[in-house]
Amino acid sequence: METIIRVKDLRKVYKLGSEKVVALDCINLEIHKGEVLCILGTSGSGKSTLLNQLAGLEKPTRGGVYIGKKNISRMSEDQLARFRQKNVGFVFQSYNLLNSQTALENVSMPLMFRGVDKRTREKSALQMLHRVGLGERCKHRPNQMSGGQQQRVGIARAFVSKPAIVFADEPTGNLDSKTTIEVMEMMVRLARENNQTFILVTHDQELSQYADRIITLIDGRVVSDQPNVSLIDRTVVDPPEESPAEGSASQEEPGTAQAPQPPEQEEAPEPIAETEPDSGSAENTQEKEIKP
Repeated sequence: METIIRVKDLRKVYKLGSEKVVALDCINLEIHKGEVLCILGTSGSGKSTLLNQLAGLEKPTRGGVYIGKKNISRMSEDQLARFRQKNVGFVFQSYNLLNSQTALENVSMPLMFRGVDKRTREKSALQMLHRVGLGERCKHRPNQMSGGQQQRVGIARAFVSKPAIVFADEPTGNLDSKTTIEVMEMMVRLARENNQTFILVTHDQELSQYADRIITLIDGRVVSDQPNVSLIDRTVVDPPEESPAEGSASQEEPGTAQAPQPPEQEEAPEPIAETEPDSGSAENTQEKEIKP
């Protein structure tokens, strides 16, 4: 299998006053193209810190993260921002939608940052909203939708640009059990359709069963890295469009036109090229303290 992410001798230390907190220590991983990976751990295990490192949201104290040809640990903030816009999608526990924007506008945003023209990006965003069962609610704002509907908008936003990698940090933490199943099946299905790498961070053993592989962290160290022998692999169809309940906050506003039918699905973009870490870019073994 092709390796898309390589983690080499990763260590992260936070300095809190005179104290040092080792959040991650001696992490070495390879994550494959098209893999559904779960990073499992209790609160304080280092799982969210590891996700932040993999996504380039924080710098390591020592070691490095390579995505394709790129050592993202050595990129500047501007370089990282451009790299994430092109290659990475995020699904958040708290949805992170803009309340002033409609569902269509929220989903269109990653394409806007890529410089896609308005007509094309709205066409693609509408297609994704239909895929997650919210095409008829494209003009609704987050405060007119339930938590499950907001998370589906978040999923559509993460996948609309077909990034090579999608990260999900406790994506079902605010959802009920029925919606949790729907959301998990939806994310895994979308990732598998385009052979995207999907990385789930969770404390929930049940959610880990959707992954091909489960990495368990305790106190900042990998204690288990195993294939999932009890993989949940359901054949999932696209969710139907919901009919807003009478008098609900998500009911269509007067004068809102019915959304058009989605366009044909576009081809997936080229994946990130793979390469071995460059021997000339070996990480500095001298530990440097980094404040959180």
